[in-house]
Amino acid sequence: MKPLDARVTIPGSKSVTNRALILAALSDSPSLLRKPLHSRDSALMIGGLKALGISIEEAENGDLTITPAPLFGPAHIDVGNAGTVMRFLPPVAAMANGILHFDGDPRSHERPLGPVIAALESLGVSIEHGGRYALPMTMNSHGQLQGGTVEVDASSSSQFISALLLVAPATKSGITIRHTGTSLPSMPHIDMTVHMLRELGVAIEIIDNKEWRVSPTVLHGREITIEPDLSNAAPFMGAAMICGGSVTITDWPQSTTQPGDHLRSILTNMGAEVKFEKSQSGFDLTLSSVGTIHGIDVDLHDVGELTPSIAALAVLADTPSSLRGIGHLRLHETDRLAAIAREVNALGGNVVEEETALHITPAPLHGGTFHTYEDHRLATAGAMIGLRIAGIDVENIATTQKTLPDFPGAWSDLLSQNISK
Repeated sequence: MKPLDARVTIPGSKSVTNRALILAALSDSPSLLRKPLHSRDSALMIGGLKALGISIEEAENGDLTITPAPLFGPAHIDVGNAGTVMRFLPPVAAMANGILHFDGDPRSHERPLGPVIAALESLGVSIEHGGRYALPMTMNSHGQLQGGTVEVDASSSSQFISALLLVAPATKSGITIRHTGTSLPSMPHIDMTVHMLRELGVAIEIIDNKEWRVSPTVLHGREITIEPDLSNAAPFMGAAMICGGSVTITDWPQSTTQPGDHLRSILTNMGAEVKFEKSQSGFDLTLSSVGTIHGIDVDLHDVGELTPSIAALAVLADTPSSLRGIGHLRLHETDRLAAIAREVNALGGNVVEEETALHITPAPLHGGTFHTYEDHRLATAGAMIGLRIAGIDVENIATTQKTLPDFPGAWSDLLSQNISK
């Protein structure tokens, strides 16, 4: 295992891409998205918007031109297992005319959607869901929403808030959203939504991060360059910590609302050295390591998507770790806490699972199959562990296409950029 000396360019952010697609579809003129993510999740969002009548054209360089149009049905929308698609598109579909059917992968039927459905019903939208408040469901929409006040328990996903924020400007009277739950995970994602709306001139009043008041606003099309997906930088940065050496992530944004920006402080606390430097095209972030990883006790409530990569590093650390505040990850693509504990322990590890935490004590590991449960972040975590433990077979690595179009190719290229000895 040779130390790395690598440069990596990360594809565009899924979170920013899919929010930008929604806002472009609700604008009054065309928008141009530069450097968008092209992955399964973004393809599902594009497919859903096209099914509603939006024109989306891809240039040879991958840029997207979105031309708004009246939204209409009938339409069948496949959400796959994409949280942003299953939660962001129904409020958009409520602005259409016609019958709209939503369905997805089997796991999508188990993931929480009830708060979005209940909010839309309170705004007058007719939705048939068999009393399950989950997929599959059929909407009978009659055009623009009036708006009003909605109460939402977003304790299980911040996406419930973002879903309503994104369409609020297009309603007749605006929307006031009141969070009624006791906790709110992934606040940076709500901050991202608010930031993108404000860039379009939308007035938003926020009260104690529990109430959002959004005024009706005509959105105008614009050109936007999508930031790299910083959460997807985690396995590549982690590789330098495992192998030693350095990895430079190009075009790291100087200022961002992405949760992945927290990697800088988290990985520094785990023993890495992180430098943020000006480059010809913007800023680059370089992580250097001697290959020693320290355990960490950290609350990941706001940055839960980083948990699988942090857990993979903790398994290989020199002291125990506790990853806390992550109970909401049980409702993601899979139950991530149970899956991490099950797969690492099957390799000889020592992971103790609590309702909202993982406690990881480093132990000698052996080879074996690392199951991914069709979860892209489980797959990249398995690949990270495989850098140090021989004989790790990551099952269904292709599931990384959800947010990384060619992870196997990028991983191989990373490992080929090492310090020759």
